[in-house]
Amino acid sequence: MESARDILKKIRQLELKTRGMIDAAFSGQYRSVFKGRGMNFEEVREYQPGDEVRAIDWNVTARTGDAYIKKFTEERELTVMLVVDVSASGEFGSVNLSKRELAAEVACLFAFSAIRNNDKVGCILFSDHVELMVPPAKGRAHALRIIREILFFEPKGRGTNVACALEAMNRVLSRRAVVFLVSDFQAADFSKPMNVAARRHDMVAIPVVDPGELELPDVGRVVLEDAETGERMVINTSDRRTRLRFAENIGGPLEQWPAYFRRYGVESITLRTDQDYVPALRRFFKQRTSRLLHG
Repeated sequence: MESARDILKKIRQLELKTRGMIDAAFSGQYRSVFKGRGMNFEEVREYQPGDEVRAIDWNVTARTGDAYIKKFTEERELTVMLVVDVSASGEFGSVNLSKRELAAEVACLFAFSAIRNNDKVGCILFSDHVELMVPPAKGRAHALRIIREILFFEPKGRGTNVACALEAMNRVLSRRAVVFLVSDFQAADFSKPMNVAARRHDMVAIPVVDPGELELPDVGRVVLEDAETGERMVINTSDRRTRLRFAENIGGPLEQWPAYFRRYGVESITLRTDQDYVPALRRFFKQRTSRLLHG
């Protein structure tokens, strides 16, 4: 168990690190690709030449005898929801960071981006059930609490249930939000709640991958243990066919994730524990900006 001083120190270090990244790599991009995704009704006013005919309020026009249009203003405040996997499989890491540490760092970056833009931010932490739900709110103190939970929360469950996290989010979020779903997605089918969530919210899925999971090294007979179920099995890694089957069973689904998410209108960013995540995020922002500009 880390002391309160150690926890505060780590949070402060992460805040400084991600603040630098936000300033250097994503300055203005967060606002441009996520802001203004909704419109709020403000008032009706008389129709003027050049106004969009589609904006005419036919009820008011019929009642007054004069043409009126609905006036909308761009919604400037966002609600950001961080839905983060804290299951046991996230503890795996064959390089510098575990999957959970990488997931936490990226989630924290989006949390700090939100508070820098005066947006609300909340979080859902999940394993095989919803472990913690923090409602969206504003302010640095609130965001720091979320970051502390993401970094240091100790889950009771070990499995991964993406469906239950999305179902819980769909129940509690009444207004449209930007949702970052961060997980290794080693889970059963979650297509139905994903479909519902994608229609209601602006969703970005972030699969987190460790290279040690993608292929077996040739080291003879080894005992592998499933971090979530505790199941153990002996594998002969010197057998080339075994190594190929392992790579196909793991690598195949990973390659299919982007297409799977696109099917539901969800954008995705695949991140690896052995690679700097900044270039991947930059590509995402650049591609999204291009899509918004060119339809």
